[in-house]
Amino acid sequence: MKKISIGIIGSGFASHLHCKYVAQVAGCSIDMRAIADIDIEKARKVADTYGFRSYYDDYRRILDDKEIDVVHICTPPFLHSSMVSEILRAGKHVICEKPLTGYFGKEGAVSSVGDTVPKSVMFREVRKELAEIEETVKSSNNLFMYAENYIYSPNVLKAAEIIRAKKSKILFMKGEESLKGSTSPVAGLWNKTGGGSLIRVGCHPIGGILWLKREQAQARGEKIGVKSVICDTARMTPSLSDYEHRHIDVRPEDVEDFASLIITFTDGTKALIIAGDVMLGGTKNYIEVYSNDAVLDCKITPSNNLASYMLDEDGLEDVYISELLPSKVGWQNPFVAEGILRGYVGQFQDFMECVSTGRKPLSDFDLAKQVTEVIYGAYLSDEEGKSVQL
Repeated sequence: MKKISIGIIGSGFASHLHCKYVAQVAGCSIDMRAIADIDIEKARKVADTYGFRSYYDDYRRILDDKEIDVVHICTPPFLHSSMVSEILRAGKHVICEKPLTGYFGKEGAVSSVGDTVPKSVMFREVRKELAEIEETVKSSNNLFMYAENYIYSPNVLKAAEIIRAKKSKILFMKGEESLKGSTSPVAGLWNKTGGGSLIRVGCHPIGGILWLKREQAQARGEKIGVKSVICDTARMTPSLSDYEHRHIDVRPEDVEDFASLIITFTDGTKALIIAGDVMLGGTKNYIEVYSNDAVLDCKITPSNNLASYMLDEDGLEDVYISELLPSKVGWQNPFVAEGILRGYVGQFQDFMECVSTGRKPLSDFDLAKQVTEVIYGAYLSDEEGKSVQL
């Protein structure tokens, strides 16, 4: 059994997902070697929880450790790009959380980036940065793995298997991730996240849809890309009074809290993506696929394999029912085997097998790049009020 030593940069929400599910990988021995965060106390707590050997307040200590095989980037998005290059140049494989990169303002810009910088500038700068990252990735002997769990959901994987077997032509897809906001303290700031709900949660259905279209193209021996995007965004929650705002967590300063996006592919087919921070009722994740000979409805969350009805929450203080639901009473659809259904288990199984064998991951740099280009093309479309050609 091959031993793989991992290092993680960042100790926020994403790091817990990575630690929890990489430990469930089969066929490899995972060595939780080191974690780093500028808040050393947060790093220590994660290290203690998941059994890391070491914890640091400087991520470069991880890059200097010759025993570490792969580094997970679980930092805020504005740090991703530079870290990807540093890790690959240090001779290590990299797993990068979404999004790959974005526009966060020039050095010294501290606020209102989303309201003051033209989206045409953002689009141009992001494309330039993507080209630079691509050059580093393509010239490296190490792997870049993009942490898009959507495509590893068993629902999406099965849909892809059916599409490949039937050589179906996908005519229309619809995907959504919606919830009532984010627990991240920087979710409302463009200079930290690179945008709002579209990039933060919309990247998931975008990634899943682009990957399924890629699977169709490969099965049919076709070359299909994104022709154009048209997008509409809104910042709605600032219009709420404090009382009206009490159930919604999002606090956007210069980002959107809702987006709808239409993608037109080069074969003339379409996809619709909805991303929102203003939807109560828990987290909704799905992709609907309509092809010439099949309909595939990929329900990711909420799942319906368990329904519960409870009159009170007595004894349930430490029982996880569902993400971003304020109450456990009444009828609920508790998350069962969440790590499997949402794709986390399959994602890290694939990544660790790739590190072990050298094969390419399902979720790769090309997907990460395409998702980022679509998102910033969408932001430009929203500002200009017209379709943007990609």
